Amino acid sequence: MLAQDSHTPADPALFAVAYVEVRASEARTARIPFKLYRDALQKQGSAHVEIFEQIGRPGHFAVVERWRDQAAFDARDAAARKRLLDALESMRVSGYDERPYKALSTAPEVVVSELSMFNVVTHVDVIPNPQAADLLTRLAEASRKEPGNLRFDVVQHAMRANHFTVIERWRNQAALDAHVAAAHTRQYRDEIGPLTGSPLDERVYVSIY
Repeated sequence: MLAQDSHTPADPALFAVAYVEVRASEARTARIPFKLYRDALQKQGSAHVEIFEQIGRPGHFAVVERWRDQAAFDARDAAARKRLLDALESMRVSGYDERPYKALSTAPEVVVSELSMFNVVTHVDVIPNPQAADLLTRLAEASRKEPGNLRFDVVQHAMRANHFTVIERWRNQAALDAHVAAAHTRQYRDEIGPLTGSPLDERVYVSIY
């Protein structure tokens, strides 16, 4: 019998992470089709969809979708997606860059009512090396224990095992600053640095929906 991969996720969820940029002058207008898209997908009952806008960069959006499993992801409402893309067409200044992911290290988030927490979405692209998944898993496990952490998920590209996205949520700026200065964060950055194929693409967002 084949040995089980040590990084085979217990969480069967599928994720889609997308980025798109619209003209800054259209940022508030763009929120409307994003909300309609989120509402349409969540009506399917097997998805959780979050819309983020980058702090200090109006019009830079990220969409994080979490689907219960592969079957739910495959049944995603294609018409809702088309309506979103059609609505953004006249205001976008980039393509809608969406990529599929599977869970690597996830945990239930701490639910709070405020939308103004600090969210960090980081794309990690490494030279193929199994050590990267271990480093990211250890970072996630240590970071979840920090005061002020509400979420710390690591997802792995469904087809390119050397691409990851880290999704964090912090109660406030002070909590995020403390995390950045933490010993385990510095150790992770020192160790992941030699494996990366590009600089870490770390962006801070506010939740809008």
